[in-house]
This record gives sequence, structure tokens and C-alpha cells, in this order.
Amino acid sequence: MSGTFVAVVGRSGAGKDSLIDYARERLTPDEATFVRRVVTREADAQSEDHDTMDRAAFAKAAEAGQFALDWEAHGLCYGLPQSLDDDLADGKVVIANLSRAVIPQLMQRYPNAVVIEVVADPDVIAQRLAGRGRETAQSIGERMSRNVSARLPTSTVQIDNSGDLAQAGERFLGLLQDLVRRPVPSARQGTG
Repeated sequence: MSGTFVAVVGRSGAGKDSLIDYARERLTPDEATFVRRVVTREADAQSEDHDTMDRAAFAKAAEAGQFALDWEAHGLCYGLPQSLDDDLADGKVVIANLSRAVIPQLMQRYPNAVVIEVVADPDVIAQRLAGRGRETAQSIGERMSRNVSARLPTSTVQIDNSGDLAQAGERFLGLLQDLVRRPVPSARQGTG
């Protein structure tokens, strides 16, 4: 695969989807693919734009190999469609929101993946989570105290999204544009 997989990770409320949307509005489909996740949650205005499957259909799809990666978090199942491999084969930068817990699986399948961790001040995160209205104060507290044991690669790039979205968004966009501009190795290179 000649493209680059970019995994965007971080706590709920850090602003991963906001940064992804910021970049999506500024990059063309020829430059990057933003993976639409499959989630066992109904779509609503407060959550990311995703495809919905019930648990039984999700389990069948996973068993049939329809996901490049899949995992469970917060009582929901998440999957990335197998079609992302076609975009990588075409040399595209492929961006997806992932759980930190699935990073070992990601690095095994895509050893050259770039991991970007979105962080924010804990008070900002708690305020964002409360603003969504999907969780109780207790569940927000549990999320805030959760420590994911998955160790991120030492090459992980961290972006602080505590303040102005444009500032963090421009940093994220710049990283993606650098990857887009990176030369894609040709299948013919090295043959002479």
C-alpha cells in the first residue's frame, strides 16, 4: 500500500471530529479520504456522521471480513470499511477517528500509519461532553478518569484542541497536507 493511514485518537470531547471536519472542508477527495465509520448507534445531530448497523448485522459484517478494523468501546461497536485499503493502494491519505485501544491492531495491519492524538484541557473536555447531553455527570466522570492502557507509538503527534478550533485545525491540516505532498512510491521505482 502506497498511501498513508492517519489515525486520529483522543478522549471523547477532545474535538477529534471537529478537527476532521475542519480538514475535510479544506482538502479535496483526490487528496484525502475521510473514512465514514460504521457504528452500532443511531445517527443524531450531536454525533459524528456515520453509517448505522445493529449489533447482529455488525457481527455478520465483521465475520465476513467487511471491516479493515473493528473494535468495541463504550458499549458500541465500531468498524472501518475494508474499502479504505483501495484508497491506500491508490496512494491517498486516509483519515479515520479511532479508539486508542485499537492502535496495536492498527499498527500491526498498517505499520506506517501516522497517529495523531487530539488532547484538550480536562475542564474543556468535561464541558464539551456535558454540552452533548448524551451522558450523565457520573458517566462523564467515568470517561474522564478512564486510562487507556494502549501505548501510543513514540512517533505520535499531539495536537492541543483546548482553544480556538482554527488554530488546532490549521496545525492538523498542515500535517495532512505534508502527507499529501509526500511523493508516492511508484511500482516501477527501483527497476532499471
